[in-house]
Amino acid sequence: MRYLAVILLALPVLAQDSGKDAAPPAPAQAPAASAQTPAASAPAAAAKNENPAPPSEDWLTGSVDLGFRWVSSIGGSVPTYRSVVDLRQDFELLGLDFTIQDPNRKWFDRIDARAYGWGGEPYNSAHVDARKSGIYDFTFDYRNIAYFNAMPSFANPLAPGGFNQQSYDLRRRVLSAELDLHTGKHIVPYLAFDHNSNHGNGIDTWAVDQNNQYAVPALFRDSTENYRMGAHFEYTNFHVTLEAGGTTFKNDDQSTNNILNYGDRTAQIYGQSLYLTGLNEIYGIRGDSIYGRLQVTATPFSWLTLSGQALFSQPKVDVNYTDTATGNLLLLSSLLFYSGQTDLITGTAKQPHFTSSLGAEIRPFRRLRIIESWMTDRYHDAAVGLLSTTFLAMPVAPPPQSAVQPAFQVVNYNQNEVNAIFDLTNRITLRGGYRYVWGDARVMAGDLSQTGPFATGKLNRNVALAGATLRPWDKLKVHVDYEGATSDNVYFRTSLNDYQKGHIRAQYQATPSLNFTANFMVLSNRNPDPTINLDFRSRDSSIAVYWTPNNSKWFSLVGEYDRATMRSDVNYLSLPFLSSAISSYRDNAHIASSTVNLALPSYSGLRPEMSFGGSLFISSGSRPTSYYQPLARLSIPFSKKVAWRTEWRWYGLGEDFYLYEGFRAHTLTTGLHLTR
Repeated sequence: MRYLAVILLALPVLAQDSGKDAAPPAPAQAPAASAQTPAASAPAAAAKNENPAPPSEDWLTGSVDLGFRWVSSIGGSVPTYRSVVDLRQDFELLGLDFTIQDPNRKWFDRIDARAYGWGGEPYNSAHVDARKSGIYDFTFDYRNIAYFNAMPSFANPLAPGGFNQQSYDLRRRVLSAELDLHTGKHIVPYLAFDHNSNHGNGIDTWAVDQNNQYAVPALFRDSTENYRMGAHFEYTNFHVTLEAGGTTFKNDDQSTNNILNYGDRTAQIYGQSLYLTGLNEIYGIRGDSIYGRLQVTATPFSWLTLSGQALFSQPKVDVNYTDTATGNLLLLSSLLFYSGQTDLITGTAKQPHFTSSLGAEIRPFRRLRIIESWMTDRYHDAAVGLLSTTFLAMPVAPPPQSAVQPAFQVVNYNQNEVNAIFDLTNRITLRGGYRYVWGDARVMAGDLSQTGPFATGKLNRNVALAGATLRPWDKLKVHVDYEGATSDNVYFRTSLNDYQKGHIRAQYQATPSLNFTANFMVLSNRNPDPTINLDFRSRDSSIAVYWTPNNSKWFSLVGEYDRATMRSDVNYLSLPFLSSAISSYRDNAHIASSTVNLALPSYSGLRPEMSFGGSLFISSGSRPTSYYQPLARLSIPFSKKVAWRTEWRWYGLGEDFYLYEGFRAHTLTTGLHLTR
C-alpha cells in the first residue's frame, strides 16, 4: 500500500497528454529587432531572455517506470541466491525522475528528484535537489540497503541444529541532508545532518572459555547520528571552510537461546557433552564525539596554489554488557563442569584523533608542475574495562571472578609525496615522484601473542612513482603508471612490503562510432621475512569495444572481456601445536559482458527497441566458480509518452567444491514507462 499512493499521485500528472503524439510546443522566440531599434538594445534583449521562465505547461517534466517483477521458483540454495541476488517478487517503482520549475520563482527555482528500486529490490534510493538562486541550495539523499549473507560454506555445515553461523538479514538505512544559505555569495553558511542505522536478525556466536562456540539467534540494532554546521568563505584567490559537529552512537544488540544447543564441539570432553540450554545476552553501548574541521585553499600567485586541512575529534564510548547462560559448561582453567554463569562487563574509552594535511602546486613555467603533499594521522585510545563472572552449580564453586582490564593503543601514520609533471611535447607528458611513508603503533596483542599483552610495530616505506601520457596521434591516447616500493617495517603480515604496481590504459577512437579501450594492471608483493615469506601476485587485463553506428539510431554494441589471475602464498602457524604451514590460494578468472541494442521496424511514427546480452564469470583454482546472467529487454511504445517495457534475466551460480551452494532462478520484470 505504501507504493500505491506514489503510483496514484504520479499517474495523472505523468500520463497527462499521453495520447497526443505531437511533441510539446517549443518556447516562442523573441521577435527580430526592427530597423528603428538601436543596435545596443539587442544584447540587452538577449540578456533578458537568457533564463526565461518556463512555459506554464512545462512546469513539470520527467518520467516514471512502474512494473511488476516475477521470480521463478529458485532451484538450489535459497540462502546463496539471497546472498548474491536477493530480488523478490513484488510490484515496483522501478524508476522516477522529474523536474519541477516554478515560473514565478517565489519559493524555489527548480526541484530535481529521482528514485530507483522501490519494491522488491535490495537497494532503494531517493534523491532531491531544491534551489533558489542566491538564497539556498538544499540536498537530500536516502538509501535503504537490504543486506542478507548466509553463505553455507562460511558456516559450520556439521553444527547441530542447522544454524548458519555468522549470518545476517539486515536493513541499513542511510540519510543525509544539507542546506546551504546565501549561495553564490562570499560567505555561505550551511547546516547538515547524517543518519546511519542498522537493524535486523541473524546468527551470532557465544563462546565459553575458548572450548566451545554456540550459534544463537541475534537481534542487531545500532544507529549513528552526525550533526554539523559551518561556513564556506569564497573569494577570488582563497577559499576557507570552517566546520564544527558532533556524533552520537548507540548499539543495542541482543542474543537469545531457548533450545538444546551442542555448539561446534560434538565430541565429548572428559566423558561429558557440552551444551547450552538457555542464554540471554544484552549489549548497551553508547558513544558520542565532537569535532572541528578547517580547510584552506589559496592562490597567492599565478604560479602557486596552496592547500591545507586540519581535523580534530574526541570520541567517547561507554559499554555495558550482561549475559546469563545455563547448560552443561566447562571452566577449562580448573577442568570443572558447571550449569550456569552470569557475566557483567562495563567499560569506557576515549580516543583523541588529529588529522592534518598540507599541499602545494608550483608552476615555475608553462610546461612544468610540481605537486607536494604531506599528511599525518594520529590517535590514541585510553580505555578501562571491568569484568565480573559468577558461576552457578559448580561442585567446587570458585568465588566470583572480577578483573580490571586497562587497554590502550597509540597509532601514528605519516606520508610525504612529491610529483613533477612535465609536458615534453604537446603529445607527451611525463610524470615522476617519490613517496615516503612512516609510522609507529603500540596496540593490544592477540591471544596467541608470545611477547606479552602489547605489540609494537613500525612502518617505513620508500615508493618511487613514474608515469606518462602519450598521444601519438589524435585517435590514440595511452596512460602508463608505475609504482615500486621497498619497506623496512610493516604493520601486518600481508601488508604491501616490497612491491611493484603497474597500470596501462589505452583508448583508440577508430571511427566516430567505434571506440576501443584496453587496461592492464599488475601487482607483485613480497615479504622475505622467513617467518612470513609472503609471495603475492595479481594480473588483470581487459578490453572493451563500443560501437554506435549512426549515433546508435538503429544498432549499438557494447562488449567487455576481462582476464584476471591471482596467486598468494604465505606462512602461518597451524593449531593446535603452532606448527609452521603454508597457506596457498589461486584464482584464474574470465569475466565477460555484452549488450546489443536493436531498433525494430517502426509503426505510426513509433519505433520499438530490443536489446539482449548478459554477463558471465568463470574461475578456476582454489575455489572454482561459474556465474551466468543472460538478459533480454523489449520496449514497445504506445505513444510518444507511454511505452511498455519488459526484461528477462536468468541467474545461475555453480561451485565445483561446494555443490550445495549452487542456484538457478529466472526473473521477469514488466511495466509501463511514462514521460511528460
